[in-house]
Amino acid sequence: MSLTAWLFFLPACFAINIAPGPNNLLSINVAARHGFTKAFVGGTGRLLAFAVMLALAAAGLAVVLHASEWIFLAIKVAGAAYLIWLAIQLWRSDAPAIDTSQPQDAALTRIARHEFFVAAGNPKAILVFTAFLPQFVDVAQPILPQFAVLGASFLVLEWVAIALYSWAGMYLGKWLMRAKIRRWFNRCCGGFLAAIGMSFLLVRRG
Repeated sequence: MSLTAWLFFLPACFAINIAPGPNNLLSINVAARHGFTKAFVGGTGRLLAFAVMLALAAAGLAVVLHASEWIFLAIKVAGAAYLIWLAIQLWRSDAPAIDTSQPQDAALTRIARHEFFVAAGNPKAILVFTAFLPQFVDVAQPILPQFAVLGASFLVLEWVAIALYSWAGMYLGKWLMRAKIRRWFNRCCGGFLAAIGMSFLLVRRG
């Protein structure tokens, strides 16, 4: 994987990290009630879930990508289609209201456990790791080290997203709970993801 490919990966990946999903909305919810620290530290639960999913995806895809150039091409096309589909879903999103019910227990372990299971139960995460990350893998080079770099970058950017949403929940919780604001935020993320997805279809890397 070239430095250029990695630098292209970072903003595309961060658009996925920062898009309003169940875990990010959970961070807002927790921070609005219990402060930045509990939301931020509790977010490590989702990082653990994503790390496990990344390891499983890398192990399986390393075999697949070595086996067939056609399968690799199919994964690239699937990744582009996924990003465009996600962009359409974000654009059309009704920005559902954030759950404001009070949790019975605000313990860090409970928050982290909740983050873990929300992330593990999100099928979009598997699609990201199996269809998006391979777009940036050079099959002419060792695959697992490249997945390690991409996976670590994803987790760091997810950690940044946790911090941003936790901060937002603490200071801007009421503002971000407005459906109109979330809808336009969704559309901005969706437009960026659509552009990235189209670039995957129009430019074939060697």
